[in-house]
Amino acid sequence: MPRTVRLLIAARAVNRLGAFSLSFLTVLITTSFGASTAVAGYISAAFGLATIPSRLVGGRLADRIGRRRTIVVGLTGCAVAQLGVASASGLVPAACFAVLMGLAFEIYEPPSQAMIADVVAPDEQVRAYGLLNMALAVAGMGAGLLAAGLGRWDLRWLFVADALTCLLCALTVHLVLPADHRAPTAATRQAATVAPWRDRSLLVMLAAGTLFAVVYLQIMIALPLSLELRGLQPADAGLLFTTSALVITAGQPLLRLKRIATLPTPAAFASGYLMMALGLAGYALAHSLLVYIAATVTWSLGDLLLVGRAYALVASLAPAAGRARYLAVYGTSWGIGGIAAPLVGTQLLEHAGTVSLWCSMSFACLILAALHPVWICTADDGRERNTTLARDQAACP
Repeated sequence: MPRTVRLLIAARAVNRLGAFSLSFLTVLITTSFGASTAVAGYISAAFGLATIPSRLVGGRLADRIGRRRTIVVGLTGCAVAQLGVASASGLVPAACFAVLMGLAFEIYEPPSQAMIADVVAPDEQVRAYGLLNMALAVAGMGAGLLAAGLGRWDLRWLFVADALTCLLCALTVHLVLPADHRAPTAATRQAATVAPWRDRSLLVMLAAGTLFAVVYLQIMIALPLSLELRGLQPADAGLLFTTSALVITAGQPLLRLKRIATLPTPAAFASGYLMMALGLAGYALAHSLLVYIAATVTWSLGDLLLVGRAYALVASLAPAAGRARYLAVYGTSWGIGGIAAPLVGTQLLEHAGTVSLWCSMSFACLILAALHPVWICTADDGRERNTTLARDQAACP
């Protein structure tokens, strides 16, 4: 990988070391401020709503003022908001800082993803995004243990730790990554004419990504509450997150096997979603930490197959001058999911229980396994036949 990618991956790994605070936002609101589960869900949904303009602003800034500046601005703003949540004296200030955190939370994602697409050849982008995810998973192992330790002491310290790693990551990016071009270039002027919302292929990817985000965010948001309802420690979610990170990291050599490395994207998507469906169904049946760990290993193996493929496909759809904006639009799936996931998850937990929650998420993965590969095989993107989408179509039955 180019030096820029290696440095970016290292900086993001530092940031990931403390990035488990969001998973405990609902628990903090209910335990420290006496709010109901439904109120905690509304606040988490407000956070998710705020991440949508956050990511779109990040994509526009990255294509206009540069990747490095945008990353530093986003991480610094996120750190300030997280310190606000940690020091909040009541429910209203905590809710306000949670929304501010959402407005800054996703700014650094589009420039980070676009920077990889800028310097890595198309044939290597899946591997590059996979390496980024692997590095985040390695850091996630330490973060899960940190969450399990600090969470038993005081959940507020998770937000403090996250803020400190954001500031450290911002400083690292500012010092080691290449400086942005100060003068407007032909590429930045061309970026202003890019219209990603008119691209049908991108919008289909956005729809599939949104459903996946709703499912995945249930693991991050509802799992601690689900554990508490089953009589386990909410902080044990940190151990499960660490297990997932360990599977993703240890499973990287499997991706070099010829049969898996040459697996077409439609087949990889179908297999990955099916594994996630099986793992989430395991959560529905689990009553002990050991069973939760086994289910986590299963869905993490599915996540391993999905890593990097969607982002590489979106990057291939984008014109060179608009990669950050395309990735930002696709990334709004996480913002939309961030609104729906806490509402769906908390309502299902409160009115139907943990079994209904995880069975519903498992069924959603089955829908994705059936429909997403079909779209890849039948889409007519109207482009030159040299995109990742065209190569995947050539491998369809």
